Amino acid sequence: MQSGIHKAQDPRSGDHDVQKLYKCTTMLLFRSTAPPFVLPPDHLIIPDIILNDDFQHPTKPNGNQDLPCIIDERTGFTLTLRELRERTYRLANVLKGRWNPTPGDIITLFIPNHTDYPVCIWAGHLLGCTIAPTSPTLTVDELVYQLEIVRPTLIIAYSENVGTALKGAGSINLSADRIVTVDSMQTSNESALVPSLPDLLAKESPVLQFSGHKLGPGEAKKAIAFLCFSSGTTGKPKAVAISHYNAISNMLQAATFNRFNENYTCVEEQRFRPGDVCSGVLPSYHIYGLMMNLHIVIYAKMTLVVSQKFDFAEMLKSIGKYHITHIIIVPPQAVLFCKHPAAKEADLSSVRVCMMAGAPVTAELTEELVVRFPGAQLGQAFGMTETSPAVSMWPVTQKVGTPGSAGQLVSGTVAKVVKEDGNLAKVGESGELYIKGEQVALGYYKNEAATKEVFVDGWVRTGDIALFQANGDMFIVDRVKELIKVKGFQVAPAELEGHLLAHQDVADAAVIGIPHDYAGEVPMAFIVLKSDKAMAVHNNIIIETEARKSIFEHVSSTKSEHKWLTGGITFVDTIPKSLSGKILRRVLREQVKISQTKPKL
Repeated sequence: MQSGIHKAQDPRSGDHDVQKLYKCTTMLLFRSTAPPFVLPPDHLIIPDIILNDDFQHPTKPNGNQDLPCIIDERTGFTLTLRELRERTYRLANVLKGRWNPTPGDIITLFIPNHTDYPVCIWAGHLLGCTIAPTSPTLTVDELVYQLEIVRPTLIIAYSENVGTALKGAGSINLSADRIVTVDSMQTSNESALVPSLPDLLAKESPVLQFSGHKLGPGEAKKAIAFLCFSSGTTGKPKAVAISHYNAISNMLQAATFNRFNENYTCVEEQRFRPGDVCSGVLPSYHIYGLMMNLHIVIYAKMTLVVSQKFDFAEMLKSIGKYHITHIIIVPPQAVLFCKHPAAKEADLSSVRVCMMAGAPVTAELTEELVVRFPGAQLGQAFGMTETSPAVSMWPVTQKVGTPGSAGQLVSGTVAKVVKEDGNLAKVGESGELYIKGEQVALGYYKNEAATKEVFVDGWVRTGDIALFQANGDMFIVDRVKELIKVKGFQVAPAELEGHLLAHQDVADAAVIGIPHDYAGEVPMAFIVLKSDKAMAVHNNIIIETEARKSIFEHVSSTKSEHKWLTGGITFVDTIPKSLSGKILRRVLREQVKISQTKPKL
């Protein structure tokens, strides 16, 4: 990245070499200086570029279709790319024959990581469907909220959560015969009521002539591939509409940035190579795991070792067992590699690349990882659901990314930094980060107001405070948004506050994130009790403990675990607010810093 003032230009033009200087600060933009991004055709769907060898792009790696593509961590079950393609087409035929989804229909994936996760995605895409990945641990209420937005015609669930799926489907009047499980393990009475994909696939003979859904020129820019949920400052999650063109572009932007299929250095030092082996511990329903840890790894002709859920001890074993070369993780997992006693005894010698994203990574943690993985390439990436997700990574010219930096802009990406006074920041100045590029999503599904607030004239407002250094390194220094990042997952304070106000004893509430060594941040609640309860709590420690327990369980009984109030519950007389009624979270954070006592649970 060069400092200076550049002429504003549409990143969709593909012309990233012309950088004409102007003496007008309103035109100051930061551009990627990585290799130029070659735009993909605008009529393709995602399976076209991964499963079809006819797709041509400078980054497309050459690789043997009979090499392992996906391995189940627990069983060792393996799919080659050829088998993955065949299985995808077979499943598309099964879905077509049994449920006959039509282009534009939505399929909700309510499943954990699984060797058939990409098969379910791409089979749906081949039928012209949109895929809505969602956490398999959602409660009934959380699932219903998401189902009401996307209104799927089919839910692919798991034997362990099919009961929740059935209740959620019933709430939106989706019949039970529109649910199927990804596994055939019948662990409950509910799972026996629905068919399983393995059983259906066993009855389907291979069909390789199925051509799949076709798009016309330009249609990939509007055809929605994914509806991925992302929390916002206003409360409940919003469904981000990511087009096929968005997702394909971001895959190829990351591939260009990391110089796939290019002999830019000796083979041993190239960051991504066909035949490399990557850990698959990130949840595939999350945009980071979905794109960076699933799609890009498979596009790179690498092997993905799929973990149903993250278990650090199992991950350590798998690194040695499968000779894993790449680990793509979130900062809390990086902390375990540095602090957990088992990591000191494990054989980590095969690891040569470590990528971290999902939350800021401190310089100190980077330095500790260098010790744990001597000689490995490691650094940080930055992205968000609204950018499909990659915005920045550490460049291949840096074996170890600049400590504390979120990396440099990926190919084909433009950024601007807007200061509080509305002017654009220069090098070294901080402000809110805006991003423009082909990866910027279409907006929020069925939420025009939120879309207009975040997606502005082709730019997406990240809500993060950033600054750029002269060499192009980007640093995330704060957040405008009030989101709490728990183990890389977003928690909206407003969602929890609204839920807390429904508790019979709560008169007012505020939630902030506080630092946590493992999770990064955890939610902490400040509670104003109703007058009668406040008096009782003030006079009796037993009643105080019971009140705290009741409020904690009010959240834990209905919300996913990363939303629990594990940061503590503090009773206060008032919640600090501005004249307009906005909660002054900054004041609450300062109070926590000043306080020397650990919040009680």
